[in-house]
Amino acid sequence: MLRKPLIGMNADYRSAKKDSPAYSFLAAGYYERILTAGGIPVIVPLMDSEDDLNQVLDTLQGFVMIGGQDLDPRRDGFMLHPSVRFMERRREAFDRRLMRLIAERRLPFFGVGVGMQLLNVSQGGNLFLHIPEDVPHAIPHKDLQDPAHRHSLVVVPGSLMERVYGEGEIRVNSMHHMAVDDVAPGFAVTARCPDGVVEAIESETPDWFAFGTQFHPEAESASALDVRIFEEYIDGVNAHCRQFSEVHMLVA
Repeated sequence: MLRKPLIGMNADYRSAKKDSPAYSFLAAGYYERILTAGGIPVIVPLMDSEDDLNQVLDTLQGFVMIGGQDLDPRRDGFMLHPSVRFMERRREAFDRRLMRLIAERRLPFFGVGVGMQLLNVSQGGNLFLHIPEDVPHAIPHKDLQDPAHRHSLVVVPGSLMERVYGEGEIRVNSMHHMAVDDVAPGFAVTARCPDGVVEAIESETPDWFAFGTQFHPEAESASALDVRIFEEYIDGVNAHCRQFSEVHMLVA
């Protein structure tokens, strides 16, 4: 019987307040999509010890980095914008350490929302801090009155995104005000909104199966077609595991 891959996930975090303790939380859609696609989700809590985190990563075959609030642009050498809604400091510090270790290991990776943005900046890219100002001609990418706000998507032929969506009209959910600007070396844009805003990137490096989506295929507003992204991800993880096993058999 084929063993299902163990897929790590980080979690969101809220620090202690006067009326409640600190706690971690996670939208159920992430682990439900992984389970449906054939993986076993493993939630990885915030850890201060890098040795402990490495021990956990040793057991995983892939990692999904979830969405959340904004990264602090000052940590990447950029000015602060008043629209930034900060991720909790402790979560951001952990996510950045986690992203570095995942990249060093070339662990199969799928980043959603800010997870994709962190993938991009960690590998040498940068971000638009506020689409309405940085891309004035852009259509709305966030509607505070409509959490199911959607826009169309244009995918690149030959990409994972094309395998998911094929041809025809595509619409995805949209709930962000930051976006990828310069794409990191070794990555390519594989989906955009018609206004040019980046909606997906994929690794072009043969030894790393890694990609991200700015939209949220785990959310309730996602379509049945969007969910197939998780299936493609698990397929890619399984292919990576088979290749890894074959290499080790040859070496042995």
